[in-house]
Amino acid sequence: MSVYVGLQEQIKKNNIRSLLLLTSFPLLILGAFYAIVAISSRDLTGNFDSQTALANFLSGLPLVLFLVGIWFLIAYFSHSTMINMATGAQSLDRKENMRVYNLAENLCMGIGMKMPKLQIIESDALNAFASGISEKTFTVTLTRGIIDTLDDSELEGVIAHELMHIRNKDVRLLIISIIFVGIFSFIIQFAFRSLLYGSMFRGNRKDDKDNGAGIMMIILLVSIVAYALGLLFKFALSRKREYLADAGAAQMTKNPLALASALRKISGNADVNEVKSEDIQEMFIENPPGSTAGLLGNIGSLFSTHPPIEKRIELLEQF
Repeated sequence: MSVYVGLQEQIKKNNIRSLLLLTSFPLLILGAFYAIVAISSRDLTGNFDSQTALANFLSGLPLVLFLVGIWFLIAYFSHSTMINMATGAQSLDRKENMRVYNLAENLCMGIGMKMPKLQIIESDALNAFASGISEKTFTVTLTRGIIDTLDDSELEGVIAHELMHIRNKDVRLLIISIIFVGIFSFIIQFAFRSLLYGSMFRGNRKDDKDNGAGIMMIILLVSIVAYALGLLFKFALSRKREYLADAGAAQMTKNPLALASALRKISGNADVNEVKSEDIQEMFIENPPGSTAGLLGNIGSLFSTHPPIEKRIELLEQF
């Protein structure tokens, strides 16, 4: 029950911790780049040459920053389109769904918040998520199953939970973290494919081939380590925020038992088979254990995006 004590103060502290975690992503990129350069910067005797490593790092830094900047800008401005393509989400028709619009609008008016877009995924599963980086792109997406199954008070609790993610800037932080982790994922795929098919593009000399393969192996190994650390940072951003969004929704609706009841119905029925993207699955109000990060999702709580739904229900019932 202590999670609900001083909610606004907890949100403030969590936002500060989140910003610190976010700064770790660019530092992780720079650290990985330096590690690759340092491992590759050996003299003829195989010893590490710190001056050569630093010189190579500084000379390559502008290109790395440029490429990361381009990646970030493309993902930043096209994230809504990519999410819609991955989920098949469509705009929720107001005339046919006045119940949903009324619930959302009443909640937004109650806290002085601008109404986000509402979208729907045509799935029988019970799930929902919020997304967006700015007021123009903030969106709450609901499945057909959750709209048809929950009663008004339960659906209100779910919508309030998603509105809290927007209000607390959770969605913005999560999307930015996904963008950074995606950089390492891309590098891993590029390096792995280069090792498999690189012989077609390198020269005929054996030394050239060995040197190229060695550099690619270094890039692959360093990127895998950086990717794993990036996942830890990203998941650390997610878990506590679910408790805070639950608490905020309970405070907003003044009906914590309704959200607890909604989570109980969602439990075991949350798997949206239509959505294959693990990044999107992390944004859902419930992400079944083991569905995120592939094999990593089974090795412990460090790689879990959500706290146990049973614990969330228990805390709401104690509110």
